[in-house]
Amino acid sequence: MSILWLFISFIYLFYLHGACVIFILSIASLNFLLVKSFARRNCFPFLLWIFNIFFLIFNRVYEGYSFSIFGQHWAYLDNFRGTFRWHICFNFVILRMISFGYDYHWAQQGSHFDHEKHVQRCHVCKSGKLCYQIQQERNISENYTFAMYLCYLVYAPLYISGPIISFNAFASQLEVPQNNYLRRDVLWYGLRWIFSLLLMELMTHIFYYNAFAISGMWKLLSPLDVFIVGYGVLNFMWLKFFLIWRYFRLWSLICGIEAPENMPRCVNNCHNLETFWKNWHASFNKWLVRYMYIPLGGSQKKLYNIWAIFTFVAVWHDLEWKLLSWAWLTCLFFIPEMVVKSAADSFQAESAFGGFLVRELRAFAGSITITCLMIANLVGYVIGPSGVNWLMSQFLTREGLPVLGGMFLTFYVGTKLMFQISDAKQRKQ
Repeated sequence: MSILWLFISFIYLFYLHGACVIFILSIASLNFLLVKSFARRNCFPFLLWIFNIFFLIFNRVYEGYSFSIFGQHWAYLDNFRGTFRWHICFNFVILRMISFGYDYHWAQQGSHFDHEKHVQRCHVCKSGKLCYQIQQERNISENYTFAMYLCYLVYAPLYISGPIISFNAFASQLEVPQNNYLRRDVLWYGLRWIFSLLLMELMTHIFYYNAFAISGMWKLLSPLDVFIVGYGVLNFMWLKFFLIWRYFRLWSLICGIEAPENMPRCVNNCHNLETFWKNWHASFNKWLVRYMYIPLGGSQKKLYNIWAIFTFVAVWHDLEWKLLSWAWLTCLFFIPEMVVKSAADSFQAESAFGGFLVRELRAFAGSITITCLMIANLVGYVIGPSGVNWLMSQFLTREGLPVLGGMFLTFYVGTKLMFQISDAKQRKQ
C-alpha cells in the first residue's frame, strides 16, 4: 500500500513543484540518513532539531533556491518549478521529518506506554474505537523503512496543509484503514463542509473585515470599529482554516487515514488562551506537545518552555517580525493566566457564596484573556508591531476608554454565561 500511495503522491508532487521535487527528495534523504545513523545516541534530538531548523530558515531566506546556484548548466530547470512554491509546503514536511525522527528514536529505547491503564481512562477506547494516542504508541518497528518514510512525507491528501499526523499514527493506519468513521459519517462530514463553504461565501459578500485589514483602511476607523474588525478577522481566519483543513481531512478519511481534527471547537467558545490553542490548530498542538512540550520538561517547566514553543511556531509560519511579536505577546499573556489558573485550582469553594465568587473571578479572568487575545491577533494579523503605538494612543483617549470598557464588559458577560452553561451540563451528567 505504501508503494501505491508513493506513486500517486509523486505524480501529485511533480504537478505541484515540477523539478523542485529534487530539493524535497534531497533534504528528506539526508534527514533519513541522520535518523538512521544517530537515533540510538543521546545527542540525537539536538542534531535532529538543528538540521530541520537550518533548512526551515534557509528555505525561506533563499526562497526555495535556484538551480542556477549549482551551475549555469542546471539553470534551465528553473523554468520547470511547477505551480506551487515547494518551500511553503515544506514547512509541513519539516514537522513530519521531526516526527519520524523522534518516533524512531523512542522505538529504539523501548516504549513505556501503559496500554491497559490508558484504555481504562480513555472514553474513546472504551467505546470500542481506537483513539489517536493508541495509534501513536503502536509497535510498528517493521515500518521504519525509506518507502514508508517517503510515503508519510508526501502523502497526497495531507501534503499541502495537513492536518498534522505523527509517523506512528500514519503508518499504523496505512495497511489497516481507520474504522472510527463509517461511510455515513464521512458523507455527513462532507455535507457539513459544503454548508461551511456556503457560509464563507455569504460572509465575504456581506462583511468586509479582511478587506479593512489588508488594505490598511483600519487606520481611518474609530477605536470601536478597529476592535470589531479585529474580532471579525479572527472569525474570518477561523472559518478559512476550518474549510482548508477539513477539506484535506475529508480526502484523507475517504482514503482510510484518520488525521486529528483541527478546530474541534468554535473560536467564540474558547474563554482562555490554553483552550484557544488546543482547539485552533489542534493537530499542530498535539505535535507540539509530543515533540516539544514534553521533551522540554512538560508542566514542570511550562513557564519557560512556552517561549521556545511559540518562537518556533512563529518562525515555522514565516520569517516576519510581526509574527514574532505576536508569539511573544501571547507568551506574556499566558503567564498571568497560568498563575491565576494555578491559584484557582488550589482553591476549593465550600459555600454558595464561594462558588459564586469563583464563577465571577473565572469570568473576569476569561474576559481579560479574550481581550489580550484580541490585542495579540490585532498586532499579528491586522496592524503589525508598528501599529501598537497608534492602537494605544487611540484607546487611551476619552473616546477610546469607554469602548475598551464596553468590549471588556461584553466579554465578561459572555464568558460568565458560557461558564454557567458548562456548569449546568456537568450537573446533569
